[in-house]
Amino acid sequence: QVQLEESGGGLVQAGGSLRLSCAASGIIFSINAMGWYRQAPGKQPELVGSITSGHSTNYDIESVKGRFTLSRDNAKNTVYLQMNSLKPEDTAVYYCAADYCSNRGCHRMSESDYWGQGTQVTVSS
Repeated sequence: QVQLEESGGGLVQAGGSLRLSCAASGIIFSINAMGWYRQAPGKQPELVGSITSGHSTNYDIESVKGRFTLSRDNAKNTVYLQMNSLKPEDTAVYYCAADYCSNRGCHRMSESDYWGQGTQVTVSS
């Protein structure tokens, strides 16, 4: 079974920065897009953005454009989310997701059952 393990969350003041990391491990045949969802208290999860194996990025939340940067290390099956100029409204649990195929089958980023365990990001005002 492929595991997505996030790290790097925490408590930061508004205007501060955090860098989230997510490493995929297990018997992985291929990984295409990797990315991050976030879920704020009382809200549905929303896709923050994704990055392909060719390093093309897409940011789905208008308010993070210019502040958040996705990157990845294909050799390490790791995706990063650099978050700058953080705002209180960025407070959420951030989940790593990936499009991948393993010995157990193929899964898409949108399948929440296959996300990481999540890492809490709290931005204080």
